[in-house]
Amino acid sequence: MIPLRDTNPSQTTPVVNYLIIGLNVLVFATQFLMGDFGEELYYYFGVVPARITGAIEYGDVAPISFITLFTSMFLHGGLWHLLGNMLFLYVFGDNIEDRLGHFRYLVFYLIAGIAAAGTQVFINPASEIPMVGASGAIAGVLGAYILLYPTARISTLIPLIIIFQVIELPAFIFLGLWFAMQIFSGVMSLGIGGDAGGVAWWAHIGGFAAGAVMLPVMKKRRRW
Repeated sequence: MIPLRDTNPSQTTPVVNYLIIGLNVLVFATQFLMGDFGEELYYYFGVVPARITGAIEYGDVAPISFITLFTSMFLHGGLWHLLGNMLFLYVFGDNIEDRLGHFRYLVFYLIAGIAAAGTQVFINPASEIPMVGASGAIAGVLGAYILLYPTARISTLIPLIIIFQVIELPAFIFLGLWFAMQIFSGVMSLGIGGDAGGVAWWAHIGGFAAGAVMLPVMKKRRRW
């Protein structure tokens, strides 16, 4: 399922959301221009659980290891990885920024991303595979969205082999199915490592849960 847009217009300009999208695109473009060295950035700035936990020999755990909980949010493994994440952020992020306010939304997004990465480290502490991508932070946005706007309509592209169908789904169905898929895939990955297939399913689960938990604390009260 691919979200195209929602029927829930934002009341303010989502400047922070646009800046986050722009920064992700800029970092990816920089990676691309750096050629082969750009791929080495995954190991320098991506989250390597074993480096953080000290589960394997990396010498002393350097502070940079913990900084990667932040930097990994702005790296992507490929063009489709980037485009998929930015599409979800574009569709759902504006409404959360509208409800939280610009600064709170930025704090919310970053904390959700760090919580997502921390969840993946906890589930698979010995992994030497770098984890990168904004999907954990974006999952936090989705966790807030399903609580705030459960009945908002999401225009959804359904690919059916060679046929593409666009339908409207309530947010609680679209995001509920999305989260159920993360839970299923995460549980299935436990026997073979928490990042099976190159996807950090538990980061998505942790980010979604963090977003849902933070929302009641961080949302602004509406003025009537």
